Amino acid sequence: MSKTTGLFFGSFNPVHVGHMIIANYMATQTDLAELWMVVTPQNPLKNKSSLAGNYDRLHLVQSAIGDNDKIQASKIEFDLPQPSYTVDTLAHLKEKYPQRDFALIMGSDNLATLHKWKNYEILLRDYKIFVYLRPGYAPGDLENHENVTVLKDVPLMHISASYIRKCLKAGHSVEYLVPDRVLKILEDTNLYR
Repeated sequence: MSKTTGLFFGSFNPVHVGHMIIANYMATQTDLAELWMVVTPQNPLKNKSSLAGNYDRLHLVQSAIGDNDKIQASKIEFDLPQPSYTVDTLAHLKEKYPQRDFALIMGSDNLATLHKWKNYEILLRDYKIFVYLRPGYAPGDLENHENVTVLKDVPLMHISASYIRKCLKAGHSVEYLVPDRVLKILEDTNLYR
């Protein structure tokens, strides 16, 4: 019996408690066997300039996860051609881990615009998609697709990485907004300052 690995893609710039709450929910309250937080080097749709280095963000995610054995950080996209498209990453993962099934985890904002993604029909056909509701974003027409599961009780924090970066730049505390281990790294380095 193959086990399903959930893939939670993000720039995690930086990773914060909101990300970790979603990751933990998906890893423990769905039928996923495990969850990989896939640190993306560059979202084709996002401006790259405010991104911290790939390995800095990966290190923060690994620190945030700690010793949770159901969640791990993945740098799979660091070695793939840029910009990385989800469908290509999944094809690469399928080849590398043929014994695993993969599922996607995304917010309702992404599901609503999935039709703009490269080869989105393949994603819908071949992968289960777990969706958490983001306030102000209806899941759209794909909500009722057989491979889409909309989870209505995922606890969401109204925290954004851009807000955290702004606080750090201004010298304000981000305690309680990021996991303690991440806070320590941010305090000990000049990341985002």
